[in-house]
Amino acid sequence: MRFIRRVLWLAIIAVAAVFAYNYWSGNGWTLSPPPRSSGANLEIARKRSADLATTAAEKGRDAATQLESVLSEGALTTKIKSKMALDDHVTARTIGVETVGSVVTLTGFVGSKAERDRAVRLTGETDGVTKVVDKLEIRKP
Repeated sequence: MRFIRRVLWLAIIAVAAVFAYNYWSGNGWTLSPPPRSSGANLEIARKRSADLATTAAEKGRDAATQLESVLSEGALTTKIKSKMALDDHVTARTIGVETVGSVVTLTGFVGSKAERDRAVRLTGETDGVTKVVDKLEIRKP
């Protein structure tokens, strides 16, 4: 019986010693709540997240602007190709249309000077075109 009491007392003392050590060192399980932070890390995190949000918004605006530019260039190219395809005097399949901003470059081959002039005029009359670069070559039959 005495032996059991001593073992029980040693176990209680050991558990109390572990709790005391953890309490003073701040490690492991303790009966007290963990110490509160000073809030400096939270403020840094808020500032960093605000900076990241601003950067993301700027990149989003840039991407939207680039996408709008690409879409408008593609729409302009399609509009010009459609006008040429519907025209009886221009062979649209032999003419390449490249649009950069509002400048359109025509490349390829045409059958005559009249066809070349007509293709350049159709392109120049299209809304949104500010300049036409003529690189068309006249192919002799």
